[in-house]
Amino acid sequence: MQIEASKSNYAVIMLVFCILLFLMVVVSLGMGRLHIVPMDVFKILCSYVVPVEQSWNEQAASVIYTLRLPRVLAAILIGAALSLSGAAYQSVFKNPLVAPDMLGVSSGACVGASLCILLGLGSTFVQMGAFAGGMLAVGCAVIIPRIIGKNSIVMLVLSGLIVSGLMNALLGIIKYLADSETQLPEITYWQLGSLVSVTWENIFSSGIPIVICLVFMLVIRWRMNILTLSDEEVHMLGRDAGWLRYAIILCATVLTACSVCISGTIGWVGLVIPHFSRMLVGPNNQRLLPLAIVLGAFFLLAVDTISRASMSAEIPLSILTGLIGAPFYFYLLLRQRLALS
Repeated sequence: MQIEASKSNYAVIMLVFCILLFLMVVVSLGMGRLHIVPMDVFKILCSYVVPVEQSWNEQAASVIYTLRLPRVLAAILIGAALSLSGAAYQSVFKNPLVAPDMLGVSSGACVGASLCILLGLGSTFVQMGAFAGGMLAVGCAVIIPRIIGKNSIVMLVLSGLIVSGLMNALLGIIKYLADSETQLPEITYWQLGSLVSVTWENIFSSGIPIVICLVFMLVIRWRMNILTLSDEEVHMLGRDAGWLRYAIILCATVLTACSVCISGTIGWVGLVIPHFSRMLVGPNNQRLLPLAIVLGAFFLLAVDTISRASMSAEIPLSILTGLIGAPFYFYLLLRQRLALS
C-alpha cells in the first residue's frame, strides 16, 4: 500500500537512509584483503579535506584512494542513476512495473560493447560502444512511432519491444562469431555487471553526464507529476507533456547508458528501488525521486560490498541483484496485494 508521508516523516526517512548510506561507504572502504578499521577510514577521508593527525599507514591510504574509493563512488553513481532512471520511466509510462531498459537501452549497450570486444578494441572503445549502442537503440524506439504516425505510450512500448528483440538477435550473432576461449567469456562477464575495473577515468568520463542528468531530473521533478495524469487532464491544464516526456526519456537513457559504460548491465535496481521508495513516501515525484536516488546508491553499494567480501572470486553484480531483488520484489507485491484485500 502506498502511504503519503508527511513532511516530518519524509525528512526522517531521508535522514535515516542518508546516514545508512554514509555508514555503508565507511564499511565498504574498510573491507577487503587489507582490512581498515572504520575510524581510520573516516580519518583518511577527512584528510583529503582538512588536516588530520595521521594514525594510519600509507598503504591503507593508497588502497582507499586508488582502488576502493573509485569503486565506491561508481556504485553510488550507478545505483542512483539506475534507480532514478527506473522511477522516471515509471512516471512516463504510468506503470510501476517498467524498468530502465524498457526502450532497449541495455540491449543496445550490450550490442555496442560486445561488437567492440569482437573487433578486439580496448576498454575505452568498449565503453564508447556501449554508450553509442544504448543511445541508438532508444533513438530507434522513439522514431518508430513517428514513422507509423501514432505517437502514443502504447506504441512507444511496442517500439521498445521491437528494438530489444532486434538487439538481442544481433547480440546472439556476435556471441556466435566470438572466440569461445577469449571473447565470449569477456562478453558474458560484461553482461553480468561488475565494478572490478573501475578507475578514476571512468568516474570522470561517465560520472559527469550522470550528475548533470541527476540534477536536471531533480530540478524538474515537480513537472513529472504531470505525466501521471491522463491526456485529457493534461489538456485541460493547458500543458503540453510531449516535450517533457521526451526530455525525461533522453535523461533516463543517458543515465542508464553511462551506468552500463562503467559496470556493464545490472538488473533489478531500476525496478525494485523505485517501487520500494513509492511504498515509503507515495507517488509524488518531488519526494519519490530524492529517496530513490539515496536508496539506489545504498542498495548497489551494499550489493557490491557483499560481492567483494562473500567469496575469494567476486560474484557478478547482476547475479546478486537478481537473488536479492526478485524475492524482495515478490514480497513487496504480496504485501501490497494483502493490504488492498
